[in-house]
Amino acid sequence: MTHTVRLVQIKNQQERRVALVSEPELVLIKNYSSVYDLAVAAIESGSKLKDLIAANLSSEKLAYDPIYKGESSWKLLPSFDNPDAPLTCLVTGTGLTHKNSALNRQMMHQAIEDKPTDSMQMYQWGVEGGAPMSGQIGVQPEWFYKGNGTMLRAHGETLEVPPYANDGGEEPEVAGIYIIAKNGVPYRVGFSTGNEFSDHIMEKKNYLYLAPSKLRQCAIGPELTIDGDFSSITGTVSVSRNGEKLWSADIKTGEENMAHNLANLEYHHFKYANHRIPYQSHVHFFGADAFSFGNKVILQNDDEMTVEWKGFGRAIKNKIAIDSKTEQLIEIKSV
Repeated sequence: MTHTVRLVQIKNQQERRVALVSEPELVLIKNYSSVYDLAVAAIESGSKLKDLIAANLSSEKLAYDPIYKGESSWKLLPSFDNPDAPLTCLVTGTGLTHKNSALNRQMMHQAIEDKPTDSMQMYQWGVEGGAPMSGQIGVQPEWFYKGNGTMLRAHGETLEVPPYANDGGEEPEVAGIYIIAKNGVPYRVGFSTGNEFSDHIMEKKNYLYLAPSKLRQCAIGPELTIDGDFSSITGTVSVSRNGEKLWSADIKTGEENMAHNLANLEYHHFKYANHRIPYQSHVHFFGADAFSFGNKVILQNDDEMTVEWKGFGRAIKNKIAIDSKTEQLIEIKSV
């Protein structure tokens, strides 16, 4: 096996499987149909996940390119999910972790010239207290809820802008993947490339609209990196329209490029007892360095968003689908 272990989840009409990425092929893993089941087995047996993967590699191989391009009967799934209990998968994120993101939020929320917004103040708190010494507790970051596991989408799937939304735009991020053991201890499974798709126009109206602006679909994958280095990560993000690149930017993440260190972000997520329920799973986004809305790009229907981080496998590509139907009132009935 290569030094960096990366997994994908795939399915066809008959079954779903987990596979090890061994470019240009995928090597199918025996006995486990999801990364969730594989990781739980490693936790409960006291095994290293990489060792359990190695022990269950099959001789079956698939060409990766046709699957990645959507030209195979096998389809990529999100790089992580809980297929039997998606409602127990909590999808969340941490914002104002990167300076460029904080500056974008400062411009979005600016009311009085030269006066820092609450967003910039919170970012500065992170700069001053977000990377505590080992064993100490640092300042709390911004935190947001995106939904449960039903909101996760895979590479190649569309991300939908619902009728009640004002906008939809990419946020190129790395997501941490976690499982809670039966004794309530959180375990990090790995990291995945992600597009933490959000409604920036809604948020721009008033920063108190941040919470509902985040209640949108998001994408992770195509690969989950088991032993990725989170110290300094570089990559690219782009938006294409009608096959032509409309906008792109270089991006950075990881502890060297963030106000908070990983341990502090993880502590402030898992300090809550309801985030440590046995067999619960978590997909947690760690913030973005750049997004097209900050450059006044408004995405249109069928635009394609691409996020790629070096060392985290192939890029994730998703098109945007804008639902043009009129927003409909939902009638609430009495029992």
